[in-house]
Amino acid sequence: MSLYSAGVEYGIHCLLYLTDEKGDGRESSVRALAELQGVPQELLAKVFTKLAKARLVVATEGVRGGFKLARPADEISVLDIVQAIDGEKSIFECRDIRGRCAVFDGSPPDWAISGTCAIHAVMLTAQKRMEEALAQQTVLDLVRRLGRKAPPSFNEEVIRWMDTRRDGRAASGDA
Repeated sequence: MSLYSAGVEYGIHCLLYLTDEKGDGRESSVRALAELQGVPQELLAKVFTKLAKARLVVATEGVRGGFKLARPADEISVLDIVQAIDGEKSIFECRDIRGRCAVFDGSPPDWAISGTCAIHAVMLTAQKRMEEALAQQTVLDLVRRLGRKAPPSFNEEVIRWMDTRRDGRAASGDA
């Protein structure tokens, strides 16, 4: 079982499609983004509600409105997205079993239960490092990483595909 929901993955991918390698934003509807990626539109709509509430995206006006980034792509971290969609999550829940050892016969000594549990401390450190790593990566970092991997034509194809959806040509059969 994963720590973060599918909505986090969908949300991150969507924000990548809302920016280019220069950091310039573009807009798209939730429907077009869902269709582009083959993900459930209903779930994606809920994800965008959370992203908007966290002020990571803003709705655009008009008949063909959708969403765009609310601030520059280099100012939106992966941690921002994760927390907007899934909230603050702990990777570990200490059940404080250190005081339940059978040899204590129900009365654990102070040394066994004082201070932070050593296992819990390790897990807290791991969580802190994971969150620091997520906070260091921005949407723009990921867009540029994808840009180094994908052929230049991919971005052009995505832009053309999204433009046809926004302009309504796909719906009328012209695309």
